[in-house]
Amino acid sequence: MALVRKGSRRIVVDGTVYRWRLRGRPTYFQGLVWSPCSFAVEHADTPGMTLVVTTDQPHPSNWIGREAEPVLPSGVAAAVRLALRAGWTPTASGSAFHLDQSAGFTPSN
Repeated sequence: MALVRKGSRRIVVDGTVYRWRLRGRPTYFQGLVWSPCSFAVEHADTPGMTLVVTTDQPHPSNWIGREAEPVLPSGVAAAVRLALRAGWTPTASGSAFHLDQSAGFTPSN
């Protein structure tokens, strides 16, 4: 599954160019802060296996007004490095590689 180019951002991690995207509007569960924010990353030149990162923060546009840290390029770069060490191969074909960093997330009641 390839990322939509519109709304994606370019990032260079250790000399390799990637594209990443955070969903602009939260899903229903993210809007109610029942599930954490997530973003997707893929290799910019040879899209293959998409990296899906689940954070420990609520979506910044949640409907409850719960405070959330923005997803910064430095956090995306750290997640890419961690996923590469965990076995993510961005240019290989296959289903999405999931990196779960949601430990510590507390959903709303």
